[in-house]
Amino acid sequence: MDLSIIVPTFNEGPNVDELLQRIGDALDGRVFEVIFVDDSTDDTPAIINVAANSSPFPVRLIHRENADAGLGGAVVAGFQAATSRWCLVMDGDLQHPPEDIPRLIDRAERGDVDVVIASRYASGGTSKGLADATRTAVSRASTALTKAMFPRKLANCSDPMTGFFLVNTEAVDVEALRPRGFKILLEVLARRQLRVDEVPFDFAERHAGTSKATFTQGVRFLTQLAMLRFGRMSAFALVGGFGAIANLVIMWGLIRIGMDYVPAAIIASVITIITNFLLLEYLVFADMRSESGRMLTRFLKSFSFNGLEAIIRIPILSILVEGAHIPAVLAAALTLVAAFVLRFVFHALVVYAPRRSGRPAGAPEAAPAAAGRRTLE
Repeated sequence: MDLSIIVPTFNEGPNVDELLQRIGDALDGRVFEVIFVDDSTDDTPAIINVAANSSPFPVRLIHRENADAGLGGAVVAGFQAATSRWCLVMDGDLQHPPEDIPRLIDRAERGDVDVVIASRYASGGTSKGLADATRTAVSRASTALTKAMFPRKLANCSDPMTGFFLVNTEAVDVEALRPRGFKILLEVLARRQLRVDEVPFDFAERHAGTSKATFTQGVRFLTQLAMLRFGRMSAFALVGGFGAIANLVIMWGLIRIGMDYVPAAIIASVITIITNFLLLEYLVFADMRSESGRMLTRFLKSFSFNGLEAIIRIPILSILVEGAHIPAVLAAALTLVAAFVLRFVFHALVVYAPRRSGRPAGAPEAAPAAAGRRTLE
C-alpha cells in the first residue's frame, strides 16, 4: 500500500537528515511521502526544505505559525494534507526507529485492522528511551489511568500514550478530533471503536535535541482525558476546582495576616477570576476560541459575569458567617460550589458562543460540534 508518513516537529533540525535517510532505507521500493508539520522557532523549516530538495522520495513541509494545538494538532493537520488514506505518525527525534515501519505496514496489509500501534509495553517492546525512572513511572501511571478510563476502547492497546502508530484515516472522523497537547492516539481511539492491533518496538534514545515533555503538557493530558471521558463540563469542573482551592488558600492566607474576611474574599476572587479565565481559554474552550470573537471580548464577558457573581456571592457569604455562624472558609466553599453550574452554562453558551455567521434566513444551520458534550464510552 502507499503511505503518508506524518512527522510533527518542534526544533528538531539536527535529526532531519538522519531521519529521512533511515526512512528511505527502511522503505526502499515502496511508494510513500513524508509530511513534516513544523511548529519550530529555530531553523528547522530551512533544514527540512534543503533535505526535501535532494530527497529521492516526496518530502513536504507544513510550517505553522503560532499554533497552539501542540503535537496533536500538528498530526491532524498532517492527516488533512495526506495523499494516502494510510498515515503513519512518528516523532522526529528518532526514538521511533524507522526500521520498524515495515512491520507496522505488514500487519496492516492483512486487512483486518484500522490502527496498528507500535507499543513499548507489548511483549517484546521496551521503554529504555525514557529519560529516567521518574518519566518511566509517570508513563506507566498515565497508561494505567487511561486504560482504566476507557476499558473497552483500549482493551487491545497496551500503549495508548505512544506517538508511533499507523492508522487508516478513512476509519476515523478526522474533523471530529479535538487534540490538546501530545496524546493524539488517545484522541483517535477514544472517539470511535476501532479495530486495533500492536507491534512491539524498542523506544530508542534521542538522536539529538531535548525532550519537549513539560509540566504544562501533563496538565493538558489530564484535561484531554477529562474531556474525552466525561465531557467539557468535567474539564470545567477541574479548572473550577483548582480555582476554588486557590481562592480558599488566598483568602485563608490574607485572614491569617490580619485582613478582614470580606476584603480577603474580594481579593481572592479577583485573582482567581483572572487565573481561571486563562485556564478556560487554553485548556477547556481552546477549540471554540476561533469562532467566538476576540479574546478581550471574552475576558470582559467572563470577568463581568464572575464579578457580578462575586458581588452576589459575598453578601451571601456574609449572611452565612454572621447569621448562620458558619466558619468563613467553609461558607466560602459552599458558595463556590453553588456557583459552579451557573458559571459553566454562561461560559459555554455566552462567552464562547460562535459569532453569528450572517446565514440567509431559511438556510440550513450547521450541526453543533459534539466534541466534549457526551460520554464517549
